[in-house]
This record gives sequence, C-alpha cells and structure tokens, in this order.
Amino acid sequence: MKIACIQLDIEFGEPKKNFHKVQTLIEQVAKEGADLVVLPEMWNTAYALTELEELADREGEQTKQFLSELAVKHHLHIVGGSVSTKKGDQFYNTMYVYTNKGELVADYDKAHLFRLMDEHLYLHAGNKENLFSLGSIRASGVICYDIRFPEWLRAHALAGADVIFVPAQWPESRIDHWKLLLQARAIENQCFVIAVNRIGQDPNNRFNGQSMVIAPWGKILWIGDEREEYALIDVDFSEVEEVRQRIPVFEDRRPTLYKPLFESE
Repeated sequence: MKIACIQLDIEFGEPKKNFHKVQTLIEQVAKEGADLVVLPEMWNTAYALTELEELADREGEQTKQFLSELAVKHHLHIVGGSVSTKKGDQFYNTMYVYTNKGELVADYDKAHLFRLMDEHLYLHAGNKENLFSLGSIRASGVICYDIRFPEWLRAHALAGADVIFVPAQWPESRIDHWKLLLQARAIENQCFVIAVNRIGQDPNNRFNGQSMVIAPWGKILWIGDEREEYALIDVDFSEVEEVRQRIPVFEDRRPTLYKPLFESE
C-alpha cells in the first residue's frame, strides 16, 4: 500500500485557509498514486484553544463532509489527523477516518490531554478505543501525547492492530522524545507506526516535523525534514505477521503476573 504522509504548516486560527491547503495537497498525492493519506493533529485551527467557540467544527460536520467527499473522489483511504470539534457544549481533539468508499470507520477523541499546551483547560478527553479496518488492514489511531502511555497502544495492538497512526503537533523542544517513543511503540507492539507531525510555529511553540514511518522491527522507512512536505512510502503490512512469528511477544505475556500491580489504580 502506498501511504502519503502530509506534513503541514498549519495557519493558526484560520480554518478556511487550512481546509484549502489540505484539499490541494490531498489532490496532489492522489495524482501521484497514493492509496492512503495521513494528516497531522488539529490541522483545522492549530492550538487556538481560546478561540474554539468561534472556530471549532460543530459536531465535526464540515470535516466529515470534506474528508468523505475527497475519499470518494480520489478513491483514497484518509486518516484525517485530528481537528478541533464542538460536540454538544464541549470541545474535543477528534480524529476521523474514512475508507476509499467514503465510509466513516473511526471517530476518536484524544484520550490523554497535554497539560503543557493547556489542552486540559479547554478540551474534554475521550473515553473509548480506536480500532478500525481499511480494506484488509487492521488499524488503530492515537493522537500525539497518547504515545507516552504504552499501555494504551499495547491494548490496541493486542486487539489486532497491524498499524498505529499518530497525528501530532509535537514541539521541536522535545522532538528527541518523539522519535524514540515512536520507535519503541513500533518495536514493542511489533507493528507499523505511521506518525505525522506539523511544522511551523504558533504563539507558544515551534514545530519541526520529523514525521516518521517505522516498520515492526523498528526500522525507520522514512523521516520528514523540517519543512512543509509530503512523502509517499510503500508499506508491506504482511511484515507484521512475520515479525510476530519470529519473536512471539504477545504469546509470552504473563498478564496474571502484571495484574496485581495495577489493581490499586
């Protein structure tokens, strides 16, 4: 499968401009033969959290229509990164995923809110897993800070995910953590990790990309530069089963041994 990773410079608090840019780039990668597109985190508004009442996508309706139409038009699977949404009277950081037939197969709200960027002051955390299929591919998706919680990603791998998608706005100041954590999550879960970060800056942070596609052995198949760009990477998902057979980590787990350590939580 040919995966297109789109590493964006996101306009702060400018949804109209961001939708236009995303449409242009998706159309471009479609022309180049992409089968699946992955976008970064909060690409509609960036972290304009104090302006969410005016800017957040109400019930995600604009984003859902936009992604569905592009998926059908270009016959693409789209892992829609995430966008700021308003559901009822609450705000969320939400991932939508569409098949190449325009079917919504995932609607996931970021489970772990990042205090250093004030998410907990403005957003509500999600409370459900994110597992879905894109054709024959069993997949899951988490968002940015979620990768610091290995038990959350392990739960998705145990449930059958062969690939974990990770949209992000991960600041340059901690980019070394980003790269190491992503490789660790791929190796320990023996799956592909496809992670797309943004570049550029907002009033409080600078972002330098380094989006990554990582194979189950931990090999980096692609890493982005420090600029707006996209890349198309051929991924053979059959490698997951091969690696899991060579080192049967999941079969060798001892969950009854671990359980007492978590019972007090």
